[in-house]
Amino acid sequence: MGKAAQVTRGRLKAALREDFERLVDQVAGAVNDAPDGAVIAGSEFQVRDLLAKFRETVYEKAIQLRSEAAEAAFPPCGASRRKTGP
Repeated sequence: MGKAAQVTRGRLKAALREDFERLVDQVAGAVNDAPDGAVIAGSEFQVRDLLAKFRETVYEKAIQLRSEAAEAAFPPCGASRRKTGP
């Protein structure tokens, strides 16, 4: 995979938009559901786990997008770059 196969910020942002929105909802829910007087103790580990999963998702999607960019740089199997004809 050469340097020509790049992940653009725009494509990565678009691919992660739903995941990010879900993460924000879940983090807000974890913090809001924590008991008064124990917000950190009641939400810290859940938020940590949510962020760890999101980190994995970001990395997986970035790798997938780069792989797709590399595949797009090559012609389909069986396609010839040479012209044939009379």
